[in-house]
Amino acid sequence: MYKTIKIADGIYSVGCRDWDIRDFHGYSTYEGTTYNAFLVLGDKNVLIDTVKSTFSHDLLTNISRIIDPKKIDIVISNHSEMDHSGSLPKLMHIIGEDKPLYCSKMGEKNLRNHFNSNFNFHVVKTGDNLKIGKRTFNFLETKMLHWPDSMFTYLVEEGILFSSDAFGQHYAGDLFFDDEIGDQIIPHAKKYYANILLPFSSKVQALLKDITKMDLKINIICPDHGIIWRNNPSKIIKAYAKWSKQELSDKAVVIFDSMWESTAKMARAISSGIESENVNVRLMNTRKCHRSDIVTEILDAGAVVVGSPTLNNGIFPVVADVMTYIKGLRPQNKIAAAFGSYGWSGEAVKILNQMFSEMGMSIVDDGVKVQYVPDKDDLEKSFNLGVKIAETLKEKLS
Repeated sequence: MYKTIKIADGIYSVGCRDWDIRDFHGYSTYEGTTYNAFLVLGDKNVLIDTVKSTFSHDLLTNISRIIDPKKIDIVISNHSEMDHSGSLPKLMHIIGEDKPLYCSKMGEKNLRNHFNSNFNFHVVKTGDNLKIGKRTFNFLETKMLHWPDSMFTYLVEEGILFSSDAFGQHYAGDLFFDDEIGDQIIPHAKKYYANILLPFSSKVQALLKDITKMDLKINIICPDHGIIWRNNPSKIIKAYAKWSKQELSDKAVVIFDSMWESTAKMARAISSGIESENVNVRLMNTRKCHRSDIVTEILDAGAVVVGSPTLNNGIFPVVADVMTYIKGLRPQNKIAAAFGSYGWSGEAVKILNQMFSEMGMSIVDDGVKVQYVPDKDDLEKSFNLGVKIAETLKEKLS
């Protein structure tokens, strides 16, 4: 459940909390998530977005605490992904399928495909507005942030931006506003950006420029997941501006897995070499650290170092999982290096370097590979690889 939250006069958050979810498309959600929906009362009553279908009862219950759901006159769908549109069929059946449903052009296509329903679609594009009494709803298409149909709805008079999946976090705590939770929400927002919006960073930058040009007065940001930014919405906007640049930093992430501790020993030696040059390092075992947490660390790192033993002429399965995930998120401006142990064939380092090349990462060194157990000389080579990674990174930062 999720209690109704008053955002401003006549404006409420009526969504719900999903305490139990722990995996969201391969993204770990240790603290659950929220599916936010927003009710705006006035000459006509407007609902912005719905919730996942399994929580439709909660949505209707929350709306009922304020008005009879049948009194909703208009629905706006900022994003057609099922965690925000899943309750639409039930809602529209209750309020009347002839009620206007505003969405983008791609939103209409997606919703038709999802539900095979002929709702009363009203397609809008950037610059269109909906005037209802004293309130004006402006629409801004945000294609590929993070779906082709995504858009924002901006309530002009109150300066409230309903931002769909942008500026959100997967967080289902008992606090609802940024001034209540403080900076402890930022790691959740960072993880959300790294795992959802990272591939679209250039579009984030373009969007932020457009918002600046439009000179929007943003008093409150209401995302579809997580807390509402009412005290200092500029904080999350500035964070997105920083994260979207993907600038090099003096931090390296060493990712590895190991069968008999040989690759693990190399990982520790490489990390020591990096630290010896006063570069920050994060050592992450792929069977102990979730892929989404690894990507979050990569977001603001300058170097990505990956180690894998060779198994069946390939890389270790859990390392392959993480590398596939990283590749899909397309991090930019990273230097990279590979390492690993092997028994008799030793293809892992070569495969990892090939994957780095495909991701557009700058490979620092051919890498270090060791047959069976690393001896003192092998660990020294590993340490020196760490030093080289750190020196290369500092040179690029200078």
